[in-house]
Amino acid sequence: MRATRRRFVAATAGLAALAGCSSESGSGDGDPSSGDDTPVGGDGGTTSVAPDGDGPGRSETSPPTVDARLPLPDEPAALREAAVSGGPPKDGIPAIEDPQFVGADAADFLDPGDPVFGVARGGAVKAYPQTILVHHEVCNDRLGETPVAVTYCPLTGTAQGFERGETTFGVSGRLLNANLIMYDRATETWWPQLLATAIPGPWNDDPPIESLREFRLVWTTWERWRGQHPDTRVLSTETGHARNYGRDPYGRYNPRGGYYANDLTLFDPLHEDDRYDPKTVVLGSRTSDGGAAFHKRRLREAGTLRGEIGGSPVVAVYDERLDTGYAYRNPDERAVDLQDGVADLDGETHSPAELPLEPVYTFDAMWFAWAGYYPETSVHA
Repeated sequence: MRATRRRFVAATAGLAALAGCSSESGSGDGDPSSGDDTPVGGDGGTTSVAPDGDGPGRSETSPPTVDARLPLPDEPAALREAAVSGGPPKDGIPAIEDPQFVGADAADFLDPGDPVFGVARGGAVKAYPQTILVHHEVCNDRLGETPVAVTYCPLTGTAQGFERGETTFGVSGRLLNANLIMYDRATETWWPQLLATAIPGPWNDDPPIESLREFRLVWTTWERWRGQHPDTRVLSTETGHARNYGRDPYGRYNPRGGYYANDLTLFDPLHEDDRYDPKTVVLGSRTSDGGAAFHKRRLREAGTLRGEIGGSPVVAVYDERLDTGYAYRNPDERAVDLQDGVADLDGETHSPAELPLEPVYTFDAMWFAWAGYYPETSVHA
């Protein structure tokens, strides 16, 4: 169904006034006819400042990429043509450029069931509340010595982390498959978030078609994350922007309501697939060989699910501590048994997050968004 974020927010203002968040993982992003194509600092844009005090956020260095490019659902030029205005112009949704953090005891703006996106990496343990990122979609930060971008698309329910190198990321104002298109300020290349792969855009119409270096964000609840990581730091509401972080313009997760609880997708997906309701939460797993979707509720019930990516076996394992799942390549189809939250592999026990198999990048996504980008996906439930 075609609509706009701006119209949706206006239509659901009453619901959004009741905003909270949900104990289950899942997730969810207007049409001035002008989606702004002005470069950063020009009319309609904003001059961005790098979070490390290095001056304007433009750099001569493009973000780090990987050798094995991830698959695209169509030719890059065709994907550019399929991109639509989301409503706000370029940088109209402002990225967080100077994130501040507080300790767990000071995060009194969070309820136990509120979603957070957690990461433990480079000696840093941090939680990024959904109720903050819904207003910004991109947070330029550091994990240890590594500059990163923590990103969230409310319309597709996807929270993903990327290394950013010496540049920063911003919100382009465009959507593809209802999914956030980021841009990097070094090359102004478009990067659809879920695809993590460059496509041409109006500010760089001939970029190398490469894929970003990613890292896992865990979609969980504040109660679960804090229970496992009591020393976590939490993204503060002191973002430098005047926002009501107690109000989610799309609805609520705790309990689920508004956009997150209906079948309205606002924008047409690239590919229709009715095997599941549009906003069913799946754990999307992908490599350069293809993708697989694991039905999250079914994984929660079964403990483990077998699947395949590009014809090669994979196994998904549920982690009840954080209500999430992990996927691994399993070429020898070794048996994995989950009992009392512990995974047994060949008689040895391991945390579901630490099986001695090759991990596959995995994240929560709404089904319509995953299937729109990966129409050839294998599905396992």
